[in-house]
Amino acid sequence: MVRYSDRLLATSQVTDYEGAVNGLQVGNSGRISRLAAAVDASLATARLAVEAGANLLIVHHGLFWGGSHPWTGKRLDLIRLLLDHDLAVYSSHLPLDCHPRLGNNVLLCAALGFRKRRPFFFEKGRPLGFQGSARLTRDELAARLARAVGSPPRLLPCGPAVCRRIGVVTGGAGGELKLAAGEGIDTFVTGEGPHWTFPLAEELGVNVFYAGHYATETFGVKALAAELSRKFRVPWTFVDHPSGL
Repeated sequence: MVRYSDRLLATSQVTDYEGAVNGLQVGNSGRISRLAAAVDASLATARLAVEAGANLLIVHHGLFWGGSHPWTGKRLDLIRLLLDHDLAVYSSHLPLDCHPRLGNNVLLCAALGFRKRRPFFFEKGRPLGFQGSARLTRDELAARLARAVGSPPRLLPCGPAVCRRIGVVTGGAGGELKLAAGEGIDTFVTGEGPHWTFPLAEELGVNVFYAGHYATETFGVKALAAELSRKFRVPWTFVDHPSGL
């Protein structure tokens, strides 16, 4: 499963942020009977995966962002839980954002009904997102986003009332608003961003939709788990542990 996932996602070819550690992060005995998918690797999601009977947890945000030591307190509880229940962890960050079939960005665009898409938001040497052409009012786009992610987005209504060139980058890309706007969009859809992006959006004349970091990044792990389930004939489940952010 690991070899197949690494080939499918071109893991070794995608440059990521330091600490992402894409691929198998925690091994187990090697036997897999059920998969679990989650956005984040944490003690809470590991417990949910164990409750679901899974022995491989697929995540978008892995275990090793920043310092990962010492292994004490809750960190010790986490590694003990993984080892005691033979639960492996596989993580895919940017490879799962930019994948043309299973990626967060392409699947969110599909959920929004953007059939004509082109590469957008070049970062780490490759496009991570997609730009869609449409003719939607801000209210129409907000309604589509709400249906796609399950909750109403936060709107910074600083651009045109009718959205025509819409850039989509899931997760926490709000801080790169200027970079996104430089590619000619009038509306930017992402997960979250800092406060100062509001006056910047006004200055740039761009609408910004913040649809939730967590909510916009449930797509990829579900798609990867479903692909592995089909390929290897093992059941899978999504363990939902939303942050609200």
